[in-house]
Amino acid sequence: MSSKAARSVMPQRLARAAVVVLVVLGGSLTACEYTYDEDGRPDAGPTSTAGNVVLPPDPALEETVTGEALEEWAKSALPESQGQSFYSSSGYLNPGESKTEQTVQLPGGTYAVTLACRGTRRVTFSVKEGEVELVNLTLGCANARVSVVQLEKDAILSITVGTRSDANFTYRVSRL
Repeated sequence: MSSKAARSVMPQRLARAAVVVLVVLGGSLTACEYTYDEDGRPDAGPTSTAGNVVLPPDPALEETVTGEALEEWAKSALPESQGQSFYSSSGYLNPGESKTEQTVQLPGGTYAVTLACRGTRRVTFSVKEGEVELVNLTLGCANARVSVVQLEKDAILSITVGTRSDANFTYRVSRL
C-alpha cells in the first residue's frame, strides 16, 4: 500500500472509532431517566416549592396495616424532623378513596412536608395553600419524599391524599 493510501485510511479509521465511541456514550446516557413534577419548574408566585428529596424505598412495605402497626409504621416511615413539627397525620385508604385535611395555621417560613405510603400501588398527594398548589405528586408506595415549601405569610395548608388501591399514608409538616 502506498503512503498516500495509508494516510487516507488512517483518518477514516479514527473517524469511525470516534463515531462508535460517541454512539456508545450516547446510548449509555439514554438509559438515564429524569422525572419532573408537572412542567419541571416551580410555580412563580408568593409561595413555591423549593426542592424535593427522595428517600430510598423499602420493598417490605407492600402490605397495608391498621391499628398499632399503622401507628408504629407512621413513626418509623418519616425520618426525624430537624425543626418543629406543626402537623402530622396517618391512615388507611380504601381503593378509590381520597381524604383531605387541613393543618393548623402555620407562621410564614420554610417547611418540610414529608410524605410516605405503603401498599402495592401509588398514592397521590396534593398540598395547597388556598388555591395555589405547592406539591402535586404521585408516590410509589414503600417510598417517602420530602418536599420543601416556602410560605411568605401565615397560612393553612390543605393536604389531599388519594389512591386507586388500598394503601396506608403518613405525612408531617415541620418548620425548617
